[in-house]
Amino acid sequence: MAGPERGKQALCMNTGHDQAKSGGSVTDEAAGHTGLTHLALFYRDEAEYLAGVRAFAHDGLAAAEPVFVAAPRDKMGVIRTQLGEESRVSYADMAELGRNPGRIIPAMRDFAEANPGRRVRLLCEMIWPGRSAAETQEAAKHEALINLAFSAAPVTIMCPYDASLAQAAISDARHTHPAIVQNGKALASAEFAGPGSVPPQSRRPLPLPPKSAATLCYGADLRPVRRVVADHADHAGLSHERALDLVLAVSEVAANTLRHASGDGELQVWCAGREILCQVQDRGWITDPLAGQQRRPASERGQGLWVVNQVCDLVEMRTGQAGTTVRMHMRVG
Repeated sequence: MAGPERGKQALCMNTGHDQAKSGGSVTDEAAGHTGLTHLALFYRDEAEYLAGVRAFAHDGLAAAEPVFVAAPRDKMGVIRTQLGEESRVSYADMAELGRNPGRIIPAMRDFAEANPGRRVRLLCEMIWPGRSAAETQEAAKHEALINLAFSAAPVTIMCPYDASLAQAAISDARHTHPAIVQNGKALASAEFAGPGSVPPQSRRPLPLPPKSAATLCYGADLRPVRRVVADHADHAGLSHERALDLVLAVSEVAANTLRHASGDGELQVWCAGREILCQVQDRGWITDPLAGQQRRPASERGQGLWVVNQVCDLVEMRTGQAGTTVRMHMRVG
């Protein structure tokens, strides 16, 4: 699976690590800095959370920076109360936008591109209590990818983390953020692993599908793939529209096998709780860590993984020289 989405090499550029060493205020850290500032805020209670959010947003507004706030819906009311009816602040429900973490970077890009020539400020709470283990691991991976996607962009990003989260999630945040906000100051994270370094648990092989999973080996003809997915989607109770989306997503990934990988691919389909899962494996290797994170011009090929991220509720991907596994989740009901 080497091709338009698989052939680029990541560029390791400054992501705000050096500019956090002085320990100045969050506003001071962003002032005069032309690239990315990527911060984590660990909060212990609502008061600490709101204080951090308010300071971050007000510092941006004072510097004439448009602000984007994406947080779980249960926090949106108190955030709006803190920030007031400010036209320069845009909001998104992260529980919906970030249900699949693969949609977060494209939404951040959209906001930045809607404000050309200006530094923008984004508050994005990607991980919160109640996230599944799979969602949390994918979100941690996308925190690392932010450092590549916005490496030279005029963007200040702060990501709040509830201090009651599992220690692994807190450790991953320190791994993926160049700086930590403490008492209103941005301090360098000694545990930051560098641009694009994905936390270890987000790189581990995915758990094996159950033995009861339906399995199909496919080659040049993708009609059996579509038929198997459609049959299982109908049996699982997916709506007609959602079933079409799942068939489209699996077809896009399987088509990548035919275009870019040697040999046939393997499809597995099963249900777990209120989800239907479809997994495609092949012998290809995706070399671009940001594959699927940006819509390509209509005239270009290579839209597959972007489409998959837009229609699925969660996409897990593991890739290396031994091959690629893409696992797509769709919630039922």
